[in-house]
Amino acid sequence: MAQELYSVEQVANQLGLHVRTIRNYVRDGRLKAVRIGKQYRITREDLEEFTGTPAAVIDVDRSARHVEASSIVHIDAVDRATADRLSTHIHGALNQPEAVHLKAETIYDEERAVLKVIILGNLSATADLLRLINMLAEQ
Repeated sequence: MAQELYSVEQVANQLGLHVRTIRNYVRDGRLKAVRIGKQYRITREDLEEFTGTPAAVIDVDRSARHVEASSIVHIDAVDRATADRLSTHIHGALNQPEAVHLKAETIYDEERAVLKVIILGNLSATADLLRLINMLAEQ
């Protein structure tokens, strides 16, 4: 018989708590979880023990699945002026309506002349931003 495993996100939604709060409970040992790869999974029994009540069955709606990308772009041999120009274009692209589910941070290391761009978002918006960064970096 397969054991029901819940993600941290599913448990957070069910309990009305932030994902970080659930992760902290797991790390502190207050909520039992098993680590599979880089993700924690919580059994139904451990969730019931933690809350002291029977856990509601979490219905996973696969039709509402959300797919997201995390990317780190490393651009070397960049001076301060170029890094500022690239950062301005990248942050400007985030203000477009199609970038509603997209976040990006730019970090410039002047000693190494490296610009890093960290991107989180849905696949199509991330792909569009990566194409923009590629075009800008090649100029």
